[in-house]
Amino acid sequence: MSRINQTDPELAHRLTRRGMLGVAAGATAAALLGAAASPATASPATASAATAADASTGGRGRPVLPPGRLGIQLYSLRDKVSTLGFAPVFAELEKYGYDEVEFAGYTQGSAGPITLAQLRRLARNHGLNPIGSHVGYYAADPNAYTFAQNLTQVLDDAEALGLKHIGTASGPGRYGNTVDGWKRAAEEFNTYGAAAKARGMKFYQHNHSDEFGFATDNPKVRLYDVLLAETDPRLVYLEMDIFWAYAGQFRFSTRPDGSPAPFEPLDYVLKQPHRYPLFHVKDGVSDPANEFGYRMVDVGDGDIDYQKFISAVTRLRGERLAHHWQTEHDQPTESFTFARRSSAYLHSLREEC
Repeated sequence: MSRINQTDPELAHRLTRRGMLGVAAGATAAALLGAAASPATASPATASAATAADASTGGRGRPVLPPGRLGIQLYSLRDKVSTLGFAPVFAELEKYGYDEVEFAGYTQGSAGPITLAQLRRLARNHGLNPIGSHVGYYAADPNAYTFAQNLTQVLDDAEALGLKHIGTASGPGRYGNTVDGWKRAAEEFNTYGAAAKARGMKFYQHNHSDEFGFATDNPKVRLYDVLLAETDPRLVYLEMDIFWAYAGQFRFSTRPDGSPAPFEPLDYVLKQPHRYPLFHVKDGVSDPANEFGYRMVDVGDGDIDYQKFISAVTRLRGERLAHHWQTEHDQPTESFTFARRSSAYLHSLREEC
């Protein structure tokens, strides 16, 4: 179950800015977050305080965030892993109420050597479930640690860590951004997906904004639609990076010829929810002067409506516990602060009646 035991004095201000719960004072924020300083699960007294907080803030429903499903992409904490090592980082994540971790490499420059068995055990000792990992799609080096060059080793390592998902954040543009180029990449993804499935895992692809662009040989075709159509839904899954999907909406709601091509990222998920076991929860402040339409900020400080997005997915029949929500920030000002505040914000959200 999700654990929260870190007080954040800035939460009330941030919730008020977003207009999600109307929290007005530090006492209410403390009740929402819990006052315990130890990494233990919230006590009955803390639970009672949270219940009282719901009443005082007009909490009108269950938590938006499903229990046991909050994770973090460790790329966001690469500076801490490289200087402190995994153990202190996992200890902090336990305090902040995280349930899962998604890897971006199994050393990340970690202070001191660590084996996969040790890494798996360390995560579990801190109540963290290793849920997935990002690995490169391909490289020119035949010995590169990628799906294309070393599929067996990639899957061996994922299996050793007990991962249920193994994927790539690389785009499918290996053979160019044409329809046929993406079809060819999709065939390779199907191969990786079949190999992962044989090991009891799901292969997934994580998007950036370019995936929502148009094919160079047919500008009426959105490349992301080619990926969805040409990959086998029983073998290839998607991890939607919600920030980058909305950046794609900003960049590619008009075709190269100027004709409108609007789309809503959430609609992709609602049409095929089973294809999206994982999400990256990343926030941004709307900024039309920025090439991507947003400036990346800590979760809760931006303009992406996560109460709406997460609720829409988890309210689907049978889907509440079918998805995993990983917070991420590519360049956080202070990575522990990002992790703490983002968890606190997401745990505070309540569904509207």
